[in-house]
Amino acid sequence: MTDQELLTYLEGFISPERKERFLEILEKRTKYLTVAIEDIFQFHNTSAIIRSCEVFGIQDAHVIENRFGKRLDKNIAMGAQQWVDVHRYDNSKDCLAKLRGDGYQIIATTPHIDSCLLEDFQMNTKLALFFGTEKEGLSGEAMQAADGFLKIPMVGFTESLNVSVSAAIILQELTKKLRKSKVSWQLTEKEKFEKRLDWTKKSIKSVEEILKRYHS
Repeated sequence: MTDQELLTYLEGFISPERKERFLEILEKRTKYLTVAIEDIFQFHNTSAIIRSCEVFGIQDAHVIENRFGKRLDKNIAMGAQQWVDVHRYDNSKDCLAKLRGDGYQIIATTPHIDSCLLEDFQMNTKLALFFGTEKEGLSGEAMQAADGFLKIPMVGFTESLNVSVSAAIILQELTKKLRKSKVSWQLTEKEKFEKRLDWTKKSIKSVEEILKRYHS
């Protein structure tokens, strides 16, 4: 039995409306842009960033949990972790190596560098946006590894925004630019299929029992 046959079988357990919703959302999903969250202390900030990834169509999020342990609160993420693929790392080095190996340029988000303003930022290759801790910002390792720096223009006395607010602003602006561009930002057909199968499984109660019956 093929994966396509399995998907067809499982889709019989969800509504046609949910099936169509999956197809609609997957057309707007991207891995061209991804997010890495480095050692954020306030767990609700990590969760809020994952939620923003889901809202703006970012399929992958990378969470570095070197100092503070697990930082994802399901209540604040409001189920977003079901639809976004969250990859966890014990340190920044491993995360950076993984993203580099997958062809991403590393972009450090920071207000402290005379870097490219958000409104002027151009996307010509796959990008991984790094967000750092609330007080200290990104680690020296992440800053040194960065291929570029990005900041939100500000005109007030306050130097920086809450990290989850910054992530939401940046993701909204860059995904809007991305969808207007001519780059191939959408998921591949294989990636869309894999997520359809994954999301369908997550939508079915007692799916393990159903899978056992299917394979028996």
